[in-house]
Amino acid sequence: MPVHHFDETIGGRDFHIEVTPVSNRWRAQLRRRPGLPTAMMPFYGQTPDEAAHQLTNWLMLAYGQSQTVAEK
Repeated sequence: MPVHHFDETIGGRDFHIEVTPVSNRWRAQLRRRPGLPTAMMPFYGQTPDEAAHQLTNWLMLAYGQSQTVAEK
C-alpha cells in the first residue's frame, strides 16, 4: 500500500501528515506516534496532494493563520 508523507510547519509547530489510499480516494491524517492517541479527523481528496492540502488548510485555520496552502 503506497503511503505519502508531508511535513508542514504551522504556527511554529511541526506536523507530520500521512496520506494513504482508501477505496477510490486518499485519506490524510496526522501521523500517529507510538503510545500517543490522536483525535484528529481525517481529510479526503482525489489525490494525495489534495488530501494533504485540505488537512494543512484546516490546521492553518485552527492556528489562526490567514493564508491557505492554495494561496501560497
